[in-house]
Amino acid sequence: MKRDLLTILDLSRAEIEHLLQRAGELKTGRRAGSNPTPLTGKTLAMIFDKPSTRTRVSFEAGMAQLGGNIIYLSADQTQLARNEPITDTAKVLSRYVDGVVIRTYAHKTAERLARSATIPVINGLTDDHHPCQVLSDLLTIQERFGQVDHLKIAWLGDGNNMANSWITAALRFDFALHLACPPGYEPDTTLLKLAQEQQRRVFLTHDPREAVADAEVINTDVWASMGQEDEAGVRREIFKPYQVNSELLQLAQREAIVLHCLPAHREEEITAEVLDGPQSAAWDQAENRMHFQKALLEWVLG
Repeated sequence: MKRDLLTILDLSRAEIEHLLQRAGELKTGRRAGSNPTPLTGKTLAMIFDKPSTRTRVSFEAGMAQLGGNIIYLSADQTQLARNEPITDTAKVLSRYVDGVVIRTYAHKTAERLARSATIPVINGLTDDHHPCQVLSDLLTIQERFGQVDHLKIAWLGDGNNMANSWITAALRFDFALHLACPPGYEPDTTLLKLAQEQQRRVFLTHDPREAVADAEVINTDVWASMGQEDEAGVRREIFKPYQVNSELLQLAQREAIVLHCLPAHREEEITAEVLDGPQSAAWDQAENRMHFQKALLEWVLG
């Protein structure tokens, strides 16, 4: 039976814990010179409607390190640009390759691809969810604190795909998630309701200071995502109070770490002082994308 990863809710807690453990093993092994190649002879197709540095390179490098091959397909290089249905593309790719990563706008596009494909489909990012990023962020947190449970994790800024994915992670782990978003920019209300129904510790506020107070982990992201460029000026004014800076960081735990999924707009959502400072884990976070995705690829394709 094939396994897809469209949102974190597609995985059980036990499966996530297995992937985190395996990602740690692969990371340690690579640094020690171990290079297992369990995906020799396997091919992964990557359909990207949205350009990327980290998602593309981490998947390509990870697949190559595991012995597999990559076929990169930007939207304008396929028949999708000429309105071929994604369902037809799914059926054809299922005859050629062993798995697909899709990075696109509408989450329903990824869902349609997964329904029609007979091979695993991984969500590399949609407007609603970014599961690979948040799952690999859990690896970074686990490395720093030895666990994911029983921490206070703060999210500052837009209630975007990252915020939604953090809510889904809170539905699988026992940490307290405090989201601070401007009015009108909150995360998905259905996910918030689900967290409430399951009595998870997910809290929404408009006050960034409240969200950060005594937090061990502070998260942020750009204020205007791809496709929202026309709103950038307006958002810049609305989101100013949500900037992660040294003053705000003083409200968190002394050992707190700062995460940013990158790319960062320095001096907007985060200051250069914090991003390059001793509490920033952004560079470990970026590296861990590759290690976690290697564990995921090995699991779904191996």
